[in-house]
Amino acid sequence: MDRSDIIIKTSIKGIIVNVVLSAFKAVVGAAAGSIAIILDAVNNLTDALSSVITIVGTKLSGRAPDKKHPHGYGRIEYFTSVIIASIVLAAGVTAAKESVMKIIDPGEVDYSVLSLVIVAVAVAVKFFFGRYVKSVGKKVDSGSLIASGEDAFMDSILSLATLAAALANYIWGFKLEGVLGVIIAGFIIKAAIGMLKETADTLLGERADDELVAKLKEHIASFDEVQGVYDMDLHDYGPAKTVGSVHIQVRDGMTAEEIHILTRRIEYSVYELFHIIITMGIYAANDSGSAGGIRSFLEELVKRYDSILEMHGFYVDEKTATVYFDLIFDFEEKEKYRILKEMTAALTERFPGYVFSPILDSDISG
Repeated sequence: MDRSDIIIKTSIKGIIVNVVLSAFKAVVGAAAGSIAIILDAVNNLTDALSSVITIVGTKLSGRAPDKKHPHGYGRIEYFTSVIIASIVLAAGVTAAKESVMKIIDPGEVDYSVLSLVIVAVAVAVKFFFGRYVKSVGKKVDSGSLIASGEDAFMDSILSLATLAAALANYIWGFKLEGVLGVIIAGFIIKAAIGMLKETADTLLGERADDELVAKLKEHIASFDEVQGVYDMDLHDYGPAKTVGSVHIQVRDGMTAEEIHILTRRIEYSVYELFHIIITMGIYAANDSGSAGGIRSFLEELVKRYDSILEMHGFYVDEKTATVYFDLIFDFEEKEKYRILKEMTAALTERFPGYVFSPILDSDISG
C-alpha cells in the first residue's frame, strides 16, 4: 500500500469514528441538558470534516506534474494542514466562548450513569485513536494526519474534562463544566497556533534539517574525487519530494567527461539513498604557484572576522589575473559589504596584479 492509500484509509477510519462518537454524544448531551457534551459532539463533527479535507488534499497532491506546476502538487498537503489547524483553532475559540457562558449561567444538568459511561468510552476511543492517527502520520510524513491526530488527542482531554465535570456534578453537585472548559479551550487554541506556525514555516521555506544536510554532505564527500562539499540548498515540494543543489570541489585537471561521470554517480546515489533530486555545480581546486600564496593570505584575512563562517570556491584564473572565491557570513552580520570592501582592499594591496571577484553566499544550510 502506497503513502496516499495509507493516508486515505486512515482518514476514512477517522470519519467513521468521529461520526459515531458525535451521534452518541449528541443524544447524551441533549438528554442531560449538557452544553459541554453537545459542544463535544459538534467538535467530533469538525474532526470528521478534517478527515474529509485530508482525503481531498491527498488526492489533489497526488496529481502528476504538469507544465504549470513542474514539481507537482505535493505542497497542497501543507495547505490542508493549515485548514485543519484553523478548524482546531475555531473549535478552541468556540469552546472558550461557550465555557465562559456556562460560568456566567451554569444552568441545570441531569446526568445518568449511562451518559457518564458513554462519555468515558468516548474519552478512551479518542485518546487511542488520536495516538494511532498521529503515529501513522509520522510514519508516512503526513502533516495533515499528524494535525488530525493531535486534534484527536486534544479532544480526548476536552472529553476527559467534560467527564470530570459531569462526575463532580453527579456526585457532589459541583458545577465545574465552564471553568474546566475554559482551561481546556486554552490548550486547544495553543495547540492549533503551534500547528499553524509549523506549517507556515514549511510553506515559507525553512532551513533544511541540519542532521540531513550533514548526512548528505558526508555521503557526497565519500566519493574519492570530491575534495569539498558546499552551498547545499534543499527545497521541499511536498512530504514526498525534495529537490536541491550543491557545489563540489574537484581537482582542476579533471576532464569534462570525468566530471560528467562523477556527478551522475553522485546524483543517482543521493536519489537512491535519500530520495532527493540533486543538481550539482563544480568548483575547481587551484592552489599551485601564485594561487597558493593568495589563498593563504586570504585564509588569514578570513580569520580576522568572526562573522565569516566559511570561504570556498577559491580559484585563480591566471589568464585574466582574476581571483574568485565565495564567503558565507552569519545572518546577524549587518556590515558584510564593509568587511568585503576591507578584505578586497587588503588583497589588492598585497597582490596588485590581480582583480578580486568575491561572491557573498548565505548560510542556507549547515
